[in-house]
Amino acid sequence: MFSHVMVGTNDIERAKKFYDAVLATLGAGEGMRNESATGHIRVFYRHGGGTFGISQPINDEPATFANGGTIGFKCDSPEQAKAFHDAGVANGGMSIEKPPGMREGKLGSMYLAYVRDPDGNKLCALYRPPAEK
Repeated sequence: MFSHVMVGTNDIERAKKFYDAVLATLGAGEGMRNESATGHIRVFYRHGGGTFGISQPINDEPATFANGGTIGFKCDSPEQAKAFHDAGVANGGMSIEKPPGMREGKLGSMYLAYVRDPDGNKLCALYRPPAEK
């Protein structure tokens, strides 16, 4: 359904340091720098068929985060989700909502870990255990 997700940043180097660390926990390599035709710097991460990018806003306005928006990253284990969260906090992010852990709800059990990146974007590391038979 999605080809890519892109978020804006007001400090490309700070954002790259943050995302290099958190996306490494998912197996993504270091972000690839790219300069657009307008001279704005972008960084792209490709992994598992998806693309995630950070960019200086091309309209030269300040980058802002989406109120009510969340970007979710699929994890292979609770430990990987916790590592994503902890790498984010260690690299300028902020832990938000409940501490990382299992949640029970109408959609079943899942391990969730929420963090805001240095620009305020809300990220969720999510592990959903295999369905019981």
